Amino acid sequence: MSLKIFKSYTKSTRGTVLTDRKNLWKGKPLKSLTVGKHSTGGRNNLGRITSRSRGAGHKHKYREIDFYRKKDDLKAIVERIDYDPNRSAHVALLKYEDGIKSYILAPNNINVGDEIVSGRNKEIKIGNCMQLSDIPAGTDIHNVELSPNGGAKLARSAGSSAQISGTDDNYCIIKLSSGEMRKVINTARATIGSVSNPDHQNIKIGK
Repeated sequence: MSLKIFKSYTKSTRGTVLTDRKNLWKGKPLKSLTVGKHSTGGRNNLGRITSRSRGAGHKHKYREIDFYRKKDDLKAIVERIDYDPNRSAHVALLKYEDGIKSYILAPNNINVGDEIVSGRNKEIKIGNCMQLSDIPAGTDIHNVELSPNGGAKLARSAGSSAQISGTDDNYCIIKLSSGEMRKVINTARATIGSVSNPDHQNIKIGK
């Protein structure tokens, strides 16, 4: 993703820097993988405002993201990369060999038409998902589980990644982008690469 810098024709565009989304999907999200998202507007059950500055804004449909990647040994094709208003990262729509579609967090540098797979002893390739025990030390990973079949919990925001520093018996030592070191059992899963939209931290909305 590249950055769009605006000329200061107005006060609102002075200093404005946004990410260029020209390569993202222009249409609506896949209806079968979206659910309605309720907004309270900052009001409690009596209708009184208890959290200020929460009203208005555009309605968001929540995209159901697959944080488990349990469809082992089934190859999937990246059909498109979508913008997701609910998170800083982009999401990728996968179509598996059996015809099932699902959204995942889009890894950085993945393209439409790429083929990815999950399971044991797979190729160390961006987007592939496997157990920590199958990933060599020094590899950048994201979407990391804290426990087997528990769903990804670590390194899910835009541009984030973690790195495998070493092993300790049945555990992997993972270094997070904050510098924190975590011991995670090596049967938990992670995805190769870093999360998409690394320029998110450079956005300035202007006035």
